[in-house]
Amino acid sequence: MSSEQAHELVFLPLGGVGEIGMNMGLYGYGPPKDRKWIMVDCGVTFGNMAETPGVDLILPDIRFVESQRHNILALLLTHAHEDHYGAVLDLWPRIKCPVVATPFTANLLAAKREGERNAPNVPVQVVAPDGKISFGPFSVEFVPVAHSIPEANALAIRTPAGLVVHTGDWKIDKKSQTSGVTDEARFRALGEEGVLAVVGDSTNATSEGHSASELDVSQTVYELIKSAPARVAVTTFASHIPRIRTVAEAALAAGREIVVVGRAMERTVQVARETGWLDGVPEFRSTDVFGYLPPENALLLLTGSQGEARAALARIAQDDHPEISLSPRDRVIFSSKTIPGNEREVGRIINNLIDRGIEVITDREHMVHVSGHPRRGDMQELYSWLKPQAIVPVHGESLHLFEHEKLANRLGIPCGRVRNGQMLRLYPGKPEIVDEAPSGRLYKDGNLLITSEEPVRERRRLSFAGVVSVAVALDRKGEIAGDAEIDIAGLPNQDAEGDTFLDIVHDAVLDALENLPKAKRRDPNFVSEALRRAVRAEINACWGKKPLVHVLVVVV
Repeated sequence: MSSEQAHELVFLPLGGVGEIGMNMGLYGYGPPKDRKWIMVDCGVTFGNMAETPGVDLILPDIRFVESQRHNILALLLTHAHEDHYGAVLDLWPRIKCPVVATPFTANLLAAKREGERNAPNVPVQVVAPDGKISFGPFSVEFVPVAHSIPEANALAIRTPAGLVVHTGDWKIDKKSQTSGVTDEARFRALGEEGVLAVVGDSTNATSEGHSASELDVSQTVYELIKSAPARVAVTTFASHIPRIRTVAEAALAAGREIVVVGRAMERTVQVARETGWLDGVPEFRSTDVFGYLPPENALLLLTGSQGEARAALARIAQDDHPEISLSPRDRVIFSSKTIPGNEREVGRIINNLIDRGIEVITDREHMVHVSGHPRRGDMQELYSWLKPQAIVPVHGESLHLFEHEKLANRLGIPCGRVRNGQMLRLYPGKPEIVDEAPSGRLYKDGNLLITSEEPVRERRRLSFAGVVSVAVALDRKGEIAGDAEIDIAGLPNQDAEGDTFLDIVHDAVLDALENLPKAKRRDPNFVSEALRRAVRAEINACWGKKPLVHVLVVVV
């Protein structure tokens, strides 16, 4: 085999494949033992109280990236959604490779860094939305696409092995340019050049037809704002600048002043103005003028569409915001789609608003939101432009990837199936798994990044069955010295017979100690484990649940 034939082009996802969020992919070129790599995106997903109590963010495990740090040439960001760039500030210090982004993404990252304590100063190389940049064997072209944030890009990645198109998040919107334009002419030219593979967004692969247009939303939002009898509040994703512009233009046409609420919304609006994405839209008003505006002339633009407890909308729904309050006859528009897993939190806010006589409008009854991702019709159209030799479904859960693969099969295009941690060879030959790399999750727990799931697992158990702490002092003969100290949290006060759990635990400790051989009582570790088992078993017999039990044995 010649030296040229020994070179391979591989794709290695470390997040975002088989799940929504936490997107991170690597492209490697060279011989297997000496590849050069570029990273595409570095995103997060969000924790929730049911599965990851206490965890704010979940990030990709980058052990493989750290092991290849000397061969990582660059990190390229397709756009500034949290699931694509939200892990940069936490993970970049472990990699310290060049970071490349378009102006809006770079400025939003800088604004985010300024808002976080002790955040690293990440140097970003800014490239135009249609610009090109090279690193080692990789030449990368940014290709503009329509999405729900400014300056979303696909990446045309050229190597000596051929051209790969990484779509990022995208859609086709032929009615409106508010969300950007998917550059059909450029994609057709790439198709004529010859595309080895498309690594593509699968989010809406379950849906037939074409994604709806932002223009459809603007017409509906205008009518809803114009017909509102009193105040209007619109909540959407803070990063959705195209939607913010849509709402602003509708509000101004209806004669309403726009008040922005929420730090995340204020930050992205400021960056959008600095980069020209809100040109022509007058400055928004601050919260201190809200109370002076006549209800028929006021519109709130605020965060909290996903039920976030600390966001503005949650506090307003509970009538607990220091500056903003809503009244009966006011109208709240959820110009967003609820992310799976957030239904309960969003439902709680909606119910709180309705109980206070406030009208709530969602995408269930009106066209107040459209997706930024392609349906099957959009995907088929893109593939007709690119004419790829293979398709690799990414960015989606298993169902989305499966439906994307079905579409590829229907179009007669070979499909490369891959999951996080699997290395897919794109050249030479047909797509094939050739290796595996460590993958998994890191948990942003307060100010710490933790690799072990054990603390999270213990918190789930705590939320289900509480905790019992027992401290016992033994003398050197193994006899108990004084009363055991017992603390209980999260358990009922008493069992069905009326006995308190404090008494139940106390009796279980004494019984277990009496039944231990004297020789074993001199071993604190043995005694601790024996008491832990006895207490758990006794509580389970009385309650039907097994709490966490911690036992401390001290020899005095």
